[in-house]
Amino acid sequence: MQVEKLKTIDADTLLSTPMRKTLFVVDGLIPQGLSVLSGSSKIGKSWLMLWLGIQVARGQPVWEFETHKSDVLYLCLEDTYARIQSRLYQITDEAPPELRIATTSFQIANGLEQQIEQYLSDFPKTKLVIIDTFQKVRDSKSTGGKSGMYAGDYDDVTALKNISDKYGIAVVVVHHVRKLKDVSDPFNEVSGSTGITGAADTNFVLKRSRANETGTLLATGRDIAYQELTLKFDNRSHLWELVERKDMEDIHREEIPKFIFRLVDYISEIKEWRGTATQLITQVNETEVTPNVVTKILARFSSEVFQPQGIEYKTKRTGTSRLIYLKKNDGNDGNDGDDNKSAI
Repeated sequence: MQVEKLKTIDADTLLSTPMRKTLFVVDGLIPQGLSVLSGSSKIGKSWLMLWLGIQVARGQPVWEFETHKSDVLYLCLEDTYARIQSRLYQITDEAPPELRIATTSFQIANGLEQQIEQYLSDFPKTKLVIIDTFQKVRDSKSTGGKSGMYAGDYDDVTALKNISDKYGIAVVVVHHVRKLKDVSDPFNEVSGSTGITGAADTNFVLKRSRANETGTLLATGRDIAYQELTLKFDNRSHLWELVERKDMEDIHREEIPKFIFRLVDYISEIKEWRGTATQLITQVNETEVTPNVVTKILARFSSEVFQPQGIEYKTKRTGTSRLIYLKKNDGNDGNDGDDNKSAI
C-alpha cells in the first residue's frame, strides 16, 4: 500500500508565515471552532442559546463581551416553532431576520453536514451555528459501535468541528451532564466519554439548582482563558444576567487566606516584626488560622503577596521554636540578605 508522505513545515517558516487571526463571534468567550455547552435539563440552556443567537445577529454585547455581528443558524431540535415563538415574545420586542431557526434536521453522517454546508452556501454571512441538542443529531443505534463510546463521541464532535474549521465559523453544541457530580472537575460531569470535551475547542458547563435563580457558567478552551461567570436567571424576562466574572487570577486570589492581606496591612503600619507564630496571630488578633499552619501559609504566598508589597519574610528555627521575621522595606534599605539573616 502506497502511503502519502507527511506534510510538514519547519518551525522557522511557520514562525514567519502570516496566519489568519482567530475569529471570535463573542470576544473572549466564543471563538471559531466547536464549542460544547453542557448542563442539566430544564435549567435554561435553550433560553440562553436563543438570546445568544439574537445578540450575535444584532451585533449587540453578550453581557460585557462584544459580538461579531453575523447571520446565525439555530437548530432548536427539541422544540416546536410555536414554543420558540412564545420564547421570542418573552425576551424581545423585535427579532432580527439574520437569526434563522430550524426545528428538524438530519443526523451526523446521515446528511447533517451536507445540510449545514448547503445553508452556509445560501447564507455566507453566517458565523454562528447553534445545535440544540447534540443528542438529537446523533444516531443512537450507531453511537459507540465496535469502536467504543470514546471513539464514537470523538468522531461525532469532530464531524461538526470539521465544518467549523472549513468555513471559519463557530458551532455551539448544547449537551447534557450526568447526574453524578464531580466536585473536583465539573467538566467530568459532561454526559458521555471524555471524547466529547477532548475533541471540542471550547467547553462550557452551566451549573444551576432548579430551586436557585443563580448559576455558574464555567468556560475553558484552546483559545480562551479559564473563567467563571456567575449568572442570575430572571424568571420574568427569562434572561441570564451577569452578576460577576472571574478569571484565573481572581480565582487564585480568592484561594489566598484573608489572613495574609490583614498581615500585609499590619506590617505596612508597624514596619517590622519578629517572634513566633503564636505571638504573631495573637498580635494581629487572628482567629481564622492556627499557629501550626502560619509558617506554611507565609512560605506559600510570600512571593506573590509579600514581595510585591516590599515586605521581606524570613524564618529561622531556634531550639524548640521557629522565629518569624517580617519587615516592610521602604526602598532605601541598603542591607543585603545576609544582614537581614543576622537580624532574625
